[in-house]
Amino acid sequence: MLIREATAADWPAIWEFFRAIVAAGETYTYPRDLDEDGGREIWMLRPPGRTFVAVDEDGTVLGSAKMNPNQLGAGSHIAGASFMVDPRRAGRGVGRALGEHVLERARAEGYRAMQFNAVVEANTGAVALWKSLGFTILATVPEAFRHPDKGFVGLHIMYREL
Repeated sequence: MLIREATAADWPAIWEFFRAIVAAGETYTYPRDLDEDGGREIWMLRPPGRTFVAVDEDGTVLGSAKMNPNQLGAGSHIAGASFMVDPRRAGRGVGRALGEHVLERARAEGYRAMQFNAVVEANTGAVALWKSLGFTILATVPEAFRHPDKGFVGLHIMYREL
């Protein structure tokens, strides 16, 4: 697996799984009916943000991640990030590889820590992955996310020093 900066040519492959993940409404606070232009605007970042893709030996996009300052100005030394793995490629270590890559890049770019503002507590696989990569749950905002099957569940704020 190779992880590299995403290009405009990668967007159609990203959009295919991005659209399905967002429409399912289980893991992101994005509107479930987000259109392609809105998705591209959210995901394909301009500097200082960065968007990455994980690709296999054939160049197939397996997943994507974005990294950016978590806040503007005086808070810009803390990174934020988001991750999506194509559900058809789950279970191959793509999420972990993207997570490790983004942590390394954030450290290399001088960020002091990384913070996730909204990890759905019902997304137990993601919570376990981030904990295994050294993140801690700072707080949980109760009932901050309306899950389509589980009803109102919490959103974790997760943090890790770099």
